[in-house]
Amino acid sequence: MRTTLTLDDDLASRLRELGKLSGAPFKQVVNDTLRAGLRSGEKPAEPLPPFRVTPRAAGFRAGLDVRRLNQLNDELESEELLVELTRSATSD
Repeated sequence: MRTTLTLDDDLASRLRELGKLSGAPFKQVVNDTLRAGLRSGEKPAEPLPPFRVTPRAAGFRAGLDVRRLNQLNDELESEELLVELTRSATSD
């Protein structure tokens, strides 16, 4: 069946690219693309299995006060800053 179809520029460009890559004529690329699109809408995709998260204990070492982790972080950052400042002072 012969018909006139107006395509958006981006679609026409993409269809021409597909034709160049496959070596198929434009008419065949358009027909194959339409068939694939129509087939994909025939039945819904299979539902994905539910995503499940399995929680695990964090397991802090014995004797570690978890309420003082922020203090530990601050101390480590301070030590790192001192090392950086010492490096920059000696390199100048």
